Parts: sequence; structure tokens; C-alpha cells
Amino acid sequence: MPDARPQPYRDPAHPKKGDPVFDLHVGGKMEVTSAPLRGREDLSLAYTPGVALVCSAIAEDPSLTQHYTWVPNTVAVVTDGTAVLGLGDIGPAAAMPVMEGKAVLFKQFGGVDGVPICLDTTDADEIIETVARLAPSFGGINLEDISAPRCFEIEDRLKERLDIPVFHDDQHGTAVVALAALENALKLTGRKHAETRVVISGAGAAGVAIAKILIEAGISDLAVTDRKGVVHSGRDDLTPVKKALAEITADRCGRTGSLSEALDGADVYLGVSGGTIPEEDVARMATEAIIFAMANPTPEVHPDVAHKYARVVATGRSDFPNQINNVLAFPGIFRGALDVQATGITEGMKLAAANALADLVGDQLSEEYVIPDPFDPRVPGAVSDAVAAAARAEGVARR
Repeated sequence: MPDARPQPYRDPAHPKKGDPVFDLHVGGKMEVTSAPLRGREDLSLAYTPGVALVCSAIAEDPSLTQHYTWVPNTVAVVTDGTAVLGLGDIGPAAAMPVMEGKAVLFKQFGGVDGVPICLDTTDADEIIETVARLAPSFGGINLEDISAPRCFEIEDRLKERLDIPVFHDDQHGTAVVALAALENALKLTGRKHAETRVVISGAGAAGVAIAKILIEAGISDLAVTDRKGVVHSGRDDLTPVKKALAEITADRCGRTGSLSEALDGADVYLGVSGGTIPEEDVARMATEAIIFAMANPTPEVHPDVAHKYARVVATGRSDFPNQINNVLAFPGIFRGALDVQATGITEGMKLAAANALADLVGDQLSEEYVIPDPFDPRVPGAVSDAVAAAARAEGVARR
């Protein structure tokens, strides 16, 4: 007898019918699956009266939530829609396809259940309060596409308030993958961390996080630039975030001036800003330079130009070698953190993830292979194992 149960509505005559992108998104990209209910006995176990026994047990011992609900394997994917991809502030409704996509990637590459949550507010206090109130339903919080500088405050305050992992992927996912690729690029070009001069264009979420993780990894000569040039304390237009950034980057190595001036003799360029770097500026970089132009869809330096002057080139695009893709990091990072019931995600856990990614390249290291492919089946396990081990070593694991 055919299954007569209602099925999700999938509009057969949607407005963009025939376009493969829109056809894929009809009805959204995800749905909820459940334990099988094959008859009255299953129903009595999954719902009343059986479910009451589980509820009572959790009420007596809240830690049982970790065994008898989906909470320990579920992450909230939270946005306010203010910094979506390269589209900018498009609002929470338009952000939903991206949040669904993120949840799909969590499931596909980490076995983590992601729930997209698009908030109709841009007020930092309201976002923090809302997420904090929702937190008991989740094992972790993935913040996504929230504009700077609010994203820094929101993440920091939620980390202080909650005892579950809080991770802003636009910052830290990008930073982890960029560091992994850079470690191999430095190895390939024979450079040492302490002797390498790095320029980052873009002082937003990704740029700040990349700067911090590079410093943790041993890079000391580092300048970050925004639209007005190198971010240094001599400027009188810096936000508190940029002021703190200046103190740990350009101030320590005495860098000032424009992006063009900063690139003169630089070993490494990391772009997370958009715009276009003039070819003459690229030409003045050091020999065997490293160029990671990660803006999407248009890299700051087109690979055809970059390859004229650089030995190693990476972008954020899948149609060129060495894609700096966050999917290499965040599913495994959360998988590892959830597996040990971590109270947070530390700098050590991020470094461990980056090193695990870099190590996977191994003897295959070449100019066109400094970072694994997102579909390399070894990636999620290597990252999650490294993150779990680091969490235990740093004392933030609860199991």
C-alpha cells in the first residue's frame, strides 16, 4: 500500500523554474528527519507516555540532555543579514538561503545538525539576549554574516555568557584555512615565520582574525590595511577594534603608509577586502611572493596577474587551485568541540585545526596544492580529532 502521508510542498511552477540554481532551492535545501514511527508502540516510546520518563529524568539531572536529546549535536547558525557573502546588508529574509546552505555543509562535512536562525534585529544587545535565551536548545553557536564591528562585540559577549562553543566563522574559519595554506606556502618557498613580512588588506572580521592567528603562529612583521592605508596608532580615525589591532601589528614593526607602500618588498599578501590591487604594486613584492586574494567573486589580484610575480597563489574560488574555503574548517572544528563537550573554542583549538589541515597535504605539496580539497574525505576527521585533543589539553573539554 503506498505511503499516503503528506509530503513537503515543492512549488512545481515557481517563478524561476528552469534555472538550475533556483530549481535546487525550491522548498529550501533541508528538512527534518525523525525516528521511525511504525505503529502504536513506537508512538508511545517517542511521545506520550514514554517521553515523560525522559523529561522527568532530565529534570532531575540536566546533564542527561547530553544523552537523550539532539542538543549535543546541534548548532544554531545565526545571522542578522547585515554582511551576507559579497552582497552586504540584505536583511534576514534574504540571508536564509545562505544559512540553510551553511547547515547543509555542517551536516555533509561534519555530521552536525545545523539550524538556520535569521534575526530581525541589528541591535547587538537584542542579538546577544536572543541567542542567549535560545542557547539551551543547542550544543554550539555559529555566528554568520554579521557586519563588523558589531560582530566582535557580539561574539565576545556571548563567549563570556555561555558555556558552549561560540564561533564567528567569517572570522575564525577564514583565519584557520588561510593559516593552513600559508604554513605550506612558507614551507614551499623556504621562509621562516619570524623573517616573513605579511600584508593583509581588509581590517574587518576576517582581516582581524587572520592577523591574530598569524601572530599566534609566529609571524611578527605584519601590517593590516583598510581604505586609508596601514592601520597604525598614529592615525586619529581608528575604532577601538582597529586601535587594538594596530598595537599588535603595524606598531610592533613600524609600518605606516598606504597599501601600495606596504606591499613594496612584502613576502605575503592576504586579501579579504575586495577591490583591485594594481599590477605595478604586485610587481614590487619580494621574489617568490605568496598571494592569497580571497575576495569573492572577484579576487583582489586576478590569478593570471598574480602568477607573473608570485610562486604560490590562492583565492576563495573553486575554479582556481588552492581554494581558501571555510568548509575545510568549521564542520570539523564543531565536530571536535561537540565530541568532547567543550565549553568554548580556544586559540589553541584553532591552531590545531590549521596544523591538521596543513599536514594533510604532506608529500604532495606543490605550488598548486597547499591546502586540501574540500571533498578530501580525510579533512573532517583530521580537523575534529586535532580540535578534540587540543580542547582536552587546554582544559575546556568536559568529556
